[in-house]
Amino acid sequence: MKDPYLIIERPMVTEKSVAAGEQGKYTFKVNPDANKIEIREAIEQIYPNVHVVKVNTLRVRGKSYRLGRVKRGSRPDWKKAIVTLRPGETLEVFEGV
Repeated sequence: MKDPYLIIERPMVTEKSVAAGEQGKYTFKVNPDANKIEIREAIEQIYPNVHVVKVNTLRVRGKSYRLGRVKRGSRPDWKKAIVTLRPGETLEVFEGV
């Protein structure tokens, strides 16, 4: 199995994700090659007292940008995972926010 810290890149701490955390849903930026089963196992290894009920994933397209008149580019694409925990369980990462 892969290292869980290579699958889960970082938690997404935004207004919307913190509000969803009150309902037991937490958002993470994950490796684009990771699947739902790997994400579930990685979360349960990183946070040992947590049980994942459901994992939703989506690919986020990188925004395009311009520098001056000619230079164009785009930010990289990335993958987001929304993890639902059992009722009553929380992650300590999102509690202090």
